[in-house]
Amino acid sequence: MKPLVVVGDALLDRDLAGDATRLCPDAPAPVVEDPTTSSRPGGAGLAAVLAAREGRPVVLVTALGADAAGEELAGLLAERGVALVDLGSTGRTPEKVRVLAGGHPVVRLDHGTVPGEPGPWSEAAAGALGDAAAVLVADYGRGITASPGVRAALRALPQRVPVVWDPHPRGGAPVAGARLVTPNAAEAAAAAPGVGSPGPAGLAGHTARGRALLQRWQAATVAITLGARGAVLVAGDEPPLVVPAMPAGGDPCGAGDCFAAVAASRLGEGALPSEAVTDAVAAAGRYVAAGGPAGLLALDAVGAGGAAGAWDAAAVVAATRARGGTVVATGGCFDLLHAGHVTMLQAARALGDCLVVCLNSDASVRRLKGADRPIVPQDDRARVLAGLACVDAVAVFDEDTPLAVLDRLRPDVFAKGADYTAAELPEAALLASWGGQAVVVPFLEGRSSSHLVQEVVHRHAR
Repeated sequence: MKPLVVVGDALLDRDLAGDATRLCPDAPAPVVEDPTTSSRPGGAGLAAVLAAREGRPVVLVTALGADAAGEELAGLLAERGVALVDLGSTGRTPEKVRVLAGGHPVVRLDHGTVPGEPGPWSEAAAGALGDAAAVLVADYGRGITASPGVRAALRALPQRVPVVWDPHPRGGAPVAGARLVTPNAAEAAAAAPGVGSPGPAGLAGHTARGRALLQRWQAATVAITLGARGAVLVAGDEPPLVVPAMPAGGDPCGAGDCFAAVAASRLGEGALPSEAVTDAVAAAGRYVAAGGPAGLLALDAVGAGGAAGAWDAAAVVAATRARGGTVVATGGCFDLLHAGHVTMLQAARALGDCLVVCLNSDASVRRLKGADRPIVPQDDRARVLAGLACVDAVAVFDEDTPLAVLDRLRPDVFAKGADYTAAELPEAALLASWGGQAVVVPFLEGRSSSHLVQEVVHRHAR
C-alpha cells in the first residue's frame, strides 16, 4: 500500500491538566493543583498520527530543531507508526503548552515562536513524495511550505497524486492544481476579504468565498470547514455541497487536522472530493466526541484493536474514564430501528456519561434470527445508531453475544430493555467481575423488528 505523505510544520503539544477549586489570593486567576503532564505530536505531526490511525502507511516530511523538543517529538511519532523525514531547521522545535483546569484550557504558553529556516529538500523527501498515494500539506505558518524546494517538489507531482492543502494565515498560498484546499471559515474570510454577503446561516458568503478562492488558488475544490456546523464544499459552478456535522461535545483541538488527514486518505484511495469531505466531517465529529487529543492519548494507553467500530468505542471509553465519567454499554441487533429501541437507548444514556452500542454483525444476526435477516446491513445499522444524539459510539462484534467486546471495553453499566430481567442477562456475571452492573431500563410494549417484518409481509400478501 502506497503511503500518505504529510508535508508541513510539526509541533510538540503538551497539556498540564489539573483541578482548580480556588483563585490566586493576589489575582483573579485559577490555581491549578497537582497538574499532570502529557505530550503528543501537534500540527502536521498530529495530522500524520491521525492518518496513521486510519490504517495507511504515513510519512511525515517536516523540519525539526536540533533540540530536546525535537528529539521527543521524533520519538512520539515513531511510537505511533509515522515514518519521519526531517529536513532540519535553524530554529527551535515549536512547543504549545496548554494549562487545563477541570478539562478546560485557561492559558496557552508557546515556545519557539520565531520560525527558523528549514533545510534543503532531500533525496529522502523526494523518494517519499515519489511513492505517495496522496499528499497532505499541513501548513502552520512556520516556513516549510513557503520553501522554494518544497514548493517545486509539490508542483512537480503527477496529476494522479491528489494534494490536499490545509492552509494557514501566515503560510504560503497553495500550489496550483491542489485537489482540495481546506481553510476554516476565518481563514477563508481572511484570504478573500470583502467577498460574500451574509445569507441564511452564512452559506451564501461561504459559497462566494469558496468560488473566489477556487480561482485565486487554481484549486479543483475548496472545502470551508465550519467547526461544529460541518463543511461547505465548492467545485466550479456546481451547487455547493453542505455537509452538516453531528452534535459532538468535547475538545475540538486538532479537529481540523483530523478532517484534513481523513480527506487526504480517502482521496488517496480514489474517493471523490464529495465522498472524502463527507467522511472527513464524520471523522472529525467522532474525534471531538471521543475527547479530542485527550481521547487519542488515552486510546494509545489502552490500545485500539478489536472489531470494526472498536476504534471509536475504545477512544470514547478512554476519554470518558480520563475525565472521571461513567461508561454505559448496551447491545443488540437493531435491525429496523424503531421507537422501542430509541426509548431504551435514551434511558441507557441517561445512566452515565457515554453510551456505547455493541452491535451484532450481519453474520451474528443470521445465526440468531435466520438466513433472511438482517434486513438492514451492519454498516447501515451502525450509521443509523451513530446518528442518534444519545449514542456516543458503536462497536460491531461477530460473536453471538457481546461478552468479548464488553470484556475489552469494560463498561461500568450494561443496560438492556425491561423485556429482560437482570437475572436473565448473561452479561451480568461478566460485569460483576470488574465491579460493573447489569441493569434493565424501560421499553415500549409491542414494538419489535420482528413484528415490523411480519406486518410488512402481511400487508404485501393482501
